[in-house]
Amino acid sequence: MNINFLRFSKIYYIFSGLLALLAIFSISFLGLKFGIDFLGGSILEIDFENRPENRIIQEKLVGLNLGEIIVQPTGNNGVILRMIEINEETHQQIISKLQEISPIKEKRFESVGPSIGQELRNKTIVLIIVSLIALLVYIAFAFRRVSKPLFSWHYGMISIIALLFDILIPIGLLALLGKLYNVQFNIPIVTALLTILGYTINDKVIIFDRVRENILRFRGEGFKDLVNQSLNQTLSRSLSTGFCTLLVLISLFFFGGETLKYFSLILIAGIIVGTYSSIFLAAPFLVSLYNFRLKKQ
Repeated sequence: MNINFLRFSKIYYIFSGLLALLAIFSISFLGLKFGIDFLGGSILEIDFENRPENRIIQEKLVGLNLGEIIVQPTGNNGVILRMIEINEETHQQIISKLQEISPIKEKRFESVGPSIGQELRNKTIVLIIVSLIALLVYIAFAFRRVSKPLFSWHYGMISIIALLFDILIPIGLLALLGKLYNVQFNIPIVTALLTILGYTINDKVIIFDRVRENILRFRGEGFKDLVNQSLNQTLSRSLSTGFCTLLVLISLFFFGGETLKYFSLILIAGIIVGTYSSIFLAAPFLVSLYNFRLKKQ
């Protein structure tokens, strides 16, 4: 029995539009909390014998003029401290101060200069733009033999719109997490976003490829029916792949440690949103674009 996915296209558009607006609102008004990867600064990871409250750690370091100190608990007794860029002398003073609270073991200390951080921000923006352009070219090339009822670049354009949605929602979630839990936008998060692009484009290509096959196989049938048929044929594959991927990511979220916690959470959000957009956004967009072109003829 075939499910009529396209029956409620307007509801999908309204729901997706609301999600996008919420994400834009979150990013615009809450802002992203950039990590030291992009702003420059120092990061110190230590283990306490008996971890104190975050407030006690911050109060102990007040006199060192470290700016805003972000204290992120990790594991049973560990913390990650993020602060302005410091030299080795200040680093040792921090260690000495924290030793007064409880015996500690230093695990990691690194600094990133502001110029390097700015360079990374610029390269990240370029990388995402280049990735989107490359995906657009790839899809247009893959569908080059399909010229009716839509051109090959139409598939690429719709895929890019859906991909922008796929990464907009996780970024909006990240802005909210940054406000509530001081979660930072850093290199692992960029890696997660690029992974989302690569993963979800695969889902969309599979659906569009089945549409292409059905167009060539069943000439004369209505385009809307062909798209709906293609969705039904690829549904189990999309859901099973997404479900298996989520099982791994959920395990990583709970058992992968603090450094991988929000990396995996952003991936979880991206996989869910990407699977949703492939079925309920990208495919209905195809039919809407087809109907729009018919009205113009």
